[in-house]
Amino acid sequence: MCRLYSIEVGVRSKSLNLAVLLSVLFLIGIGGACSSNSSYSETAKAEPHIETSESDPEIATALKLVEKMPDSPLGYTQLAILNIQRARRTGDFVLNTKAEMAVNRALEISPQDVPARKLQASLLLTFHKFSEALEKGNLLKQEFPNDAFVYGILTDANVELGNYEAATEAAQKMVDLKPNSVSYARAAHIRALFGDHTGAVEMYTLAARTTDPKDTEGQAWCLVQLGDEHFKYGKFVEAEKVYDEALSILPDFYMALSAKGKIRAAQNDLDGAEKALTVVLGRVPNVESAVLLGDIYSKTGDNDKAKVQYELVELMEQKIGLNNDQKRLALMWADQNIRLNEALEITEREHAERSDIFTED
Repeated sequence: MCRLYSIEVGVRSKSLNLAVLLSVLFLIGIGGACSSNSSYSETAKAEPHIETSESDPEIATALKLVEKMPDSPLGYTQLAILNIQRARRTGDFVLNTKAEMAVNRALEISPQDVPARKLQASLLLTFHKFSEALEKGNLLKQEFPNDAFVYGILTDANVELGNYEAATEAAQKMVDLKPNSVSYARAAHIRALFGDHTGAVEMYTLAARTTDPKDTEGQAWCLVQLGDEHFKYGKFVEAEKVYDEALSILPDFYMALSAKGKIRAAQNDLDGAEKALTVVLGRVPNVESAVLLGDIYSKTGDNDKAKVQYELVELMEQKIGLNNDQKRLALMWADQNIRLNEALEITEREHAERSDIFTED
């Protein structure tokens, strides 16, 4: 049987593509077992920032499991999984904090619970704690050398840290162990990083077409990545077609809406771009959309509105990004030729932690 994915041949000779848009795919499906004092629902009610709505039937079911088995990590890991899935779909980062709280509770109950430890490593990636995620992933690999999910963690962590050879090996192992949409998407990303556009398109297409039809977020995510790959090479018609397909599958998906704004702007439809970006920012404030909308206002001469968007970026990055990274903020300042000393300071601090191609750029 021929291998679906191999970057041993024909890729390492390629130079890294600095224009690649970096994204990480976390598709999680795991369960757990075992000992506690206070339930997640009690803790959630005590802290207004981590309330969990029981109007969501799946969340309500997980909460009932916590109440029924308060000394087991199972209910907490299920809550974490649900919150991570919803965070991916909606872009609401606070849901990842709720997931982290649930995972921490599961690990208090059972420190060696494997599903909770896997979720913990995934969340470390989400919070940009890449070195810690790599450490946790390597520990898991020692215990579970044939676990595809663990190799996904290792792929993502090594990519973000700039350890591309290690990332390549981990991604190949993941595909060999479990060839599915999740591993194909990582294969596609590695190929894109090495400048293999044709291979990246092939693998992102395969990832999108092999996603469980019920997993609309996963399919839409893969399609957005495929569209981005076309976009980077100036193939705007192909990119927009794929973005529209993602929106037909998941009409409120913030990443697809943002991509729609990007493609409209690239084709000089600034009104269409503004409308799409305004919609997505009204739902999910995010840095990339705010920067692009600010650039559109600046281009059309509406400097007051542009200033509002750029200030929003500074607020989001300086408040939310302080413990993660502020690389996008530094890039925005550099593009505008302002606050260059601060931009350089941010970048040097980031570079001390990770030497990926985007920090180098």
